[in-house]
Amino acid sequence: GKGAAFVRTKMRNVVTGGVTETSFNPTAKFEQAFVERKEAEYSYQDGDLYYFMDPETYDTVPLNRDVLGDGFRFVKENTVCKLLSYKGSVFSVEVPNFMDLVVTETEPGLKGDTATNVTKPATVETGAEIKVPLFISTGDKINIDTRTGEYLSRSKD
Repeated sequence: GKGAAFVRTKMRNVVTGGVTETSFNPTAKFEQAFVERKEAEYSYQDGDLYYFMDPETYDTVPLNRDVLGDGFRFVKENTVCKLLSYKGSVFSVEVPNFMDLVVTETEPGLKGDTATNVTKPATVETGAEIKVPLFISTGDKINIDTRTGEYLSRSKD
C-alpha cells in the first residue's frame, strides 16, 4: 500500500477501565508500566468502604465498592486477597479463585426428583446467591469458583 506501515491496537486503561483504539508507528517506544501486586487481608466493611490490612505493616487500606469486582461477593472477612496498584493507586482486587462457604439458606430438595443437572437457589454466608444441586441443604459447606460464581463441590471438612 501507499504510505508508511502502522500498528492499530486496542488498549485498556487499567485504572479507569476505558478502552481506546489507537494507531502507532511501528518504531514508537513506550515506557513500561509496573503494576504492583501486594497481599492484603480483607478486614471489614463500613458502608461503601471495604478495609484491607497489610500483613507486614498492619496499615489499613480503604477501598470503594467499584474497585472490588464481581468475585468479591464470595469473600468473607479475614480472607487474603491481592491488591493491584499502579503508582500507589489501587485499581483492582484479585480474590482467591476458590472459596469454601457455608450455605445459610436454601429450600429442601424434593425426594424423588432425580433429573440430572437440576439446581435450586441457595444463599451462602457472605450473602451471595448461587445455584446448587438439589442434595445441598442448609448448613452444608460448599466450594465455589469465584470467577464464574458456580458451585463446584461439597467441602471435605
